[in-house]
Amino acid sequence: MRIWVARPEPGATRTGAALTARGHAPLVAPVLVVRPTGAAPPDGPFDGVLLTSANAVPEPREAASLRGLPVFAVGARTAALAAEAGLGPVREGPGDAAGLAALAAGLLPPGARLLHRAGAERKREPEATLSAAGFRIATVVAYAAEALPALPDAADGALASGQLDAALHYSRRSAAVALALADAAGHGGAFRALKHYCLSVDVAAPLEAVGVPIHFVAARPREADLLDALTPSRT
Repeated sequence: MRIWVARPEPGATRTGAALTARGHAPLVAPVLVVRPTGAAPPDGPFDGVLLTSANAVPEPREAASLRGLPVFAVGARTAALAAEAGLGPVREGPGDAAGLAALAAGLLPPGARLLHRAGAERKREPEATLSAAGFRIATVVAYAAEALPALPDAADGALASGQLDAALHYSRRSAAVALALADAAGHGGAFRALKHYCLSVDVAAPLEAVGVPIHFVAARPREADLLDALTPSRT
């Protein structure tokens, strides 16, 4: 299959390699650029750290002040990167923010103060559940995902010429931006004709809201489940 990978780097290239290994033809053309903000965290002390994205894992210089604290990572990739940065002990969540909240709440006492390294655009969880349970959440906006002003040239050409079969969507934001940029470039019909594979119900929501047919939604927010669902390549 010829598959558009619209997620930002560094994950996009990694996904492209995984698709190639499975016999597919990836088009790695991110619609978001992730940049660290460099924002200083709130003053400590903290009883633990929440990481709701691999993009939130601090650089080694920033990580030094957090070493020794328990880290609650949303999923396997985030947990692995946190461990590589020297953080830990690291606890791996099930891949979604609600599950991460349950993990932290089950291991720390109410009243514990947690540093949440978050993105500029974030959902209510895990903060809402943890705050309601008596935890104190201090948030630092560690990164921002900026939308490209126009469709990447490679994606523009592929949609215009009908050279794509499917698109992979890893976040609500990247799915919405991919749709908006395709529409703006005059390729809304071609975009809607693709098979859309989404990492979760939440990721699929902005597409379903405007009637884009969804081919597959992973039951668990894990990349392996998403890739396993792809139609086997005949090449």
